Amino acid sequence: MDPKTICENLSIYFDTPIIPNKTLLFFDEIQSCLPAISSLRFFYEKMPELHLISAGSLLEFALEQLPSFGVGRVGSVFVYPLSFDEFLVSLGEQKLVNLKKESNFEKPLALPFHQKLIEYFKKFLIIGGMPEVVAKYVNGSDLLEVQAVLDDLLISIRADFAKYKKKVPSMRISEVFDSIIQQNGGKFIYTKAAVQTNLSQIKEAVELLIMSGLVIPITHTSANGIPLGAEIDEKKRKLILLDTGLYQRILGLNAGKLLAQNDFDSINKGAIAEMFVGLEYLKYGSPLQHENLYYWHRESANSNAEIDYIIQQDDKVIPLEIKASNKGAMQSMFQFLKEKKSDYGVRLSLENFSTYPPIIVFPLYAISTLRQG
Repeated sequence: MDPKTICENLSIYFDTPIIPNKTLLFFDEIQSCLPAISSLRFFYEKMPELHLISAGSLLEFALEQLPSFGVGRVGSVFVYPLSFDEFLVSLGEQKLVNLKKESNFEKPLALPFHQKLIEYFKKFLIIGGMPEVVAKYVNGSDLLEVQAVLDDLLISIRADFAKYKKKVPSMRISEVFDSIIQQNGGKFIYTKAAVQTNLSQIKEAVELLIMSGLVIPITHTSANGIPLGAEIDEKKRKLILLDTGLYQRILGLNAGKLLAQNDFDSINKGAIAEMFVGLEYLKYGSPLQHENLYYWHRESANSNAEIDYIIQQDDKVIPLEIKASNKGAMQSMFQFLKEKKSDYGVRLSLENFSTYPPIIVFPLYAISTLRQG
């Protein structure tokens, strides 16, 4: 556990000097070595001048096996797949990103730029934000080659389910994982996940997938005020996959239709657009804290209403309604605004920046602009 000894051994093994204030030491796949995780606090205490980063998957499971984990000494950063803006930058479109961020309903984008962003947006739904997949596309591969990389990633993800087997059988987790994909866009029904499995095992499999970061929950909130998490109902949750590229590949969606059509309602009922918005919203938040996603639903004999996402901006509760095309009624939105006495709502669609007071319209590709407030 002595940092100097560890650095000396690494320097000899790799024939590379480790120099404080100059060298970056990177412990990758750190979840495979519990002593390496424990050593982090000693690096902080005894060699604070050395830059050190560690990374790994399923870290939460590894941390559960440690009695303590450097509280106050080790900082955590939450990392997601690449955002749409990062995807554009990787393609050399920084100016287009800047132009998008400077736009609003008073200064919408010129039509050619709006259409160009729509085309990039549709490609991003297919490719997703997994770094290896984006790199493959940026380096000249076509979408068929990109799909092959996604297939390889999915094989690796399913193989990783074996790491959970001390808690739940990997076959059971795979069944629940597939059910989450099939139920995407609606409230998750546990009894649909695995017919011959007891409910407690299904719930544990769901929590494991959430803990791993593969699955992200969207929890029901009454949305009567802030904080939104004060009035949640954890029995009502939607569950989404962490990446649209992986999602469309699992479902076998027709990539040609996604590129050709401007109406995603006909493609898996627009669930992929709703999923995209939630993921993007998380990506543009602070990486130093874990954020939650919320939705609102009212069930009644005479009037059902649902808002896809509820967000908080300063002291305001803002409803977000996603339309997978450039049309559609907004009865649920108006019911929410009236019931909660909210000042305005946000509609995300394939339309350009615009407004239908009290509704502000943002294009689906402009979540980063929305998060700017």
